[in-house]
Amino acid sequence: MMKFFKKHWEVLSYLIFGVLTTLLNIVLYALFNRLFGYTAANSWGNVLDNVICILFAYVTNRAFVFASRTQGREALKEFGAFVTCRLGTLVLDAAIVMIFGNLLAAQGAALVESFMNGALSLLAGWFGPDTVLHMATGGAAPAPSISDGSAAIAIIGGADGPTAIFLSSKLAPNLMGAIAVSAYSYMALVPVIQPPIMRLLTTKNERVIRMKPPRAVSHTEKVIFPIIGLLLTCFLVPSGLPLLGMLFFGNLLKESGVTRRLANTASGPLIDTITILLGLTVGASTQASEFLTLDSIKIFALGALSFVIATASGVIFVKIFNIFLKKGNKINPLIGNAGVSAVPDSARISQVIGLEYDSTNYLLMHAMGPNVAGVIGSAVAAGILLGFLM
Repeated sequence: MMKFFKKHWEVLSYLIFGVLTTLLNIVLYALFNRLFGYTAANSWGNVLDNVICILFAYVTNRAFVFASRTQGREALKEFGAFVTCRLGTLVLDAAIVMIFGNLLAAQGAALVESFMNGALSLLAGWFGPDTVLHMATGGAAPAPSISDGSAAIAIIGGADGPTAIFLSSKLAPNLMGAIAVSAYSYMALVPVIQPPIMRLLTTKNERVIRMKPPRAVSHTEKVIFPIIGLLLTCFLVPSGLPLLGMLFFGNLLKESGVTRRLANTASGPLIDTITILLGLTVGASTQASEFLTLDSIKIFALGALSFVIATASGVIFVKIFNIFLKKGNKINPLIGNAGVSAVPDSARISQVIGLEYDSTNYLLMHAMGPNVAGVIGSAVAAGILLGFLM
C-alpha cells in the first residue's frame, strides 16, 4: 500500500487538493449567498469565489503536488501560466452560473408561485379567505441578515477595540459588552496567541531573513499622507469616516508641526477622558442578563478564531508574496502577524521572535508598517460592512 501511495503520490495529491478546492468553492458560494443574497453570489460573488480558489489551488499545488522551487521571474511565469489555464474554467463557470443558474431559479420561482396560488385558491374555497390569509402570514419571518452581530464579531480578528465597539454599537448593541471585552482581551493576549502561530507557519530559514533598512520619510510625505487618506476615505468608504477621519485628523495635528498644543491635548487629557467614558459606557452595557449568557461564550470562541485567522493570514500572505521576489528582496514572514491593529504589541512580537533566531535581526520598524496598515484596514473593513448592512 505504501509503495502504491509513493508511486502515485503526485496524482493522488493532485486529486486531494482538487477536491479541497472544490469544497472551498462550495463553502465560499454558500457564504456569499448567505451574506449578500442569491444574485450577488451568482455574479461578482462567483467571480471572487473562483479567484480565491485559483490562488488556493496554485499555492497548494506548488507546495505539495509539484514541489516547485522557482523564484523571481520564473515563479511569475509559472503563476501566469497556471492562472491563464484556469481563467477558461472561471469564465465557463461564471457563464453557467449567471445564465443557467439564474434562468432555472426564475423558472423554479414561477413554478412555485403558480403552485402556491392554486393551493391557496383551493384552501380559500374550503376554509374561507380570511382563515387562509392568517395561515399564510402567521409564520412569516423577516429575511435572514448578518446584521445580528456576525460582522461585529468578525471584526474582533482585527484586534481593534474601538472599531469593534463602533461596529457593534451600530449592528448589535445588545452584544457590545461581550464583543468589546473579547476584542480587548485578545489584544492583551497577543504575546500568548501569536508566537505559536508564527512558529508553526514559518521555517527557521524564513525567520532569519534580513531586510533592508527602511528609507527615511520626509516631513512633506508625513503631512500629505493623512490628507490623501482622509479624501480617499470620503470617496471610497464614507461609512468609515468616524473611525478613519479621527485617525487622520490626529495624525495631521501631530505631523503638521504647528499645532503642538492641540496634538498634546488630543494624545493626553482628551484621549484619557474619552477612554474613561468609553469604559464606563461599555461596562454599563454588560448587564448580567446580556453578558452572562451562552452567547458571550460563543462570541469569545468566534473572536479567538477570527484573531487566529487574521494572524495566520498575515504570515501566509508574506510567504506567498516572497514567491515572486528575488532572494535579496524577500520579506521576513514574522512581520506578517503585525497586520492586525494591536499597535504596537504585534510589532514587538515580530521583533522578539526575530531576535530569538538572530540576535542582530531587528524587525520592529519594518513590522510597524503592517501594524499601522492593520489599524487603517480594520477601520476600512468596518466601514465596508456598515455600507453593506446599514
